[in-house]
Amino acid sequence: MRWFVLLAVLLAVSVTAPRAAGEETASIDHVVAVTDRWLQVFVDSPAMGRIVQVDVLLPQQNRRARPTVYMLEGIDSARPDQNDWTAQGGAVDFFADKDVNVVLPVGGAGSYYTDWQRDDPVRGRQRWETLLTRELPPLLDARFRGDGRNAVVGVSMGAQAAVMLAERSGGLFRAVAALSGCYETSDAVGQAELRYIISTDGSDPDDMWGAIADPDWAAHDVPAHAAELAGKSLYFYAATGFPGIHENLGTPDLPDVIIEGGAIESGARLCTGVLQQRLQDLGIAATYDFAPAGTHSWPYWRDQLAAGWPVLADALGR
Repeated sequence: MRWFVLLAVLLAVSVTAPRAAGEETASIDHVVAVTDRWLQVFVDSPAMGRIVQVDVLLPQQNRRARPTVYMLEGIDSARPDQNDWTAQGGAVDFFADKDVNVVLPVGGAGSYYTDWQRDDPVRGRQRWETLLTRELPPLLDARFRGDGRNAVVGVSMGAQAAVMLAERSGGLFRAVAALSGCYETSDAVGQAELRYIISTDGSDPDDMWGAIADPDWAAHDVPAHAAELAGKSLYFYAATGFPGIHENLGTPDLPDVIIEGGAIESGARLCTGVLQQRLQDLGIAATYDFAPAGTHSWPYWRDQLAAGWPVLADALGR
């Protein structure tokens, strides 16, 4: 236990990542050690204008630098103090024997992990893209021995965000796994979907990317910018929405899972097909898993974390 106490003390020291002269710099305010591998890292983010919780899972061995996997959750979060990949997605156990760092932002549910144009009365300042692609990588690599090789995984809303961030951040991410996502933002249907989701908690959709005709909506459209994915390792999953192996009499909220979760997953399957066609037209290779059954729910995404891992691991040299 002595080494664990020492680790907790060392991690509590604030550190700063190097930045260009004159730029504000993100720093680690404090760290809470949940276990010897699971850390709650509280980052003072200039972009967000506040301290943001980012959980980090470390490998069992700390002998060498290693890649980093960023994991994004969906629209809703089961807990306000935890990313759903640890709360429901089995990430802690899955990565226990993997030689990678895992970064799990907390509090981004429903944000689309993007930079909003204006501070929102409900959500406050949302500058997730800047946090995830500019502030966190150098900061966390310096503190936790990241080697600069990164992958990003997202589910549902997080799937759309994962691919969008990969397109917009150059070579930051070598690999992407997108599970049960929709990806169009500039067409009428895609924009209407996002506007509805954002408004469900009282937020103003215009605060994100502006009014309906604002060019920011087209700038974040994944299929329109799919050429930026060339050279990256890509894994996409979506199911039909029909009940599958995880729907049974013991499933909590079974009617909602089958009806609502089935309908949403069916839509994700259509959305993923649109992106698949676009990538094929561009000659960009990807791995697809179109399951014949499965709803929009965590048991399937837990399975897909394992199914998609070989694609990510190969790109990361793991």
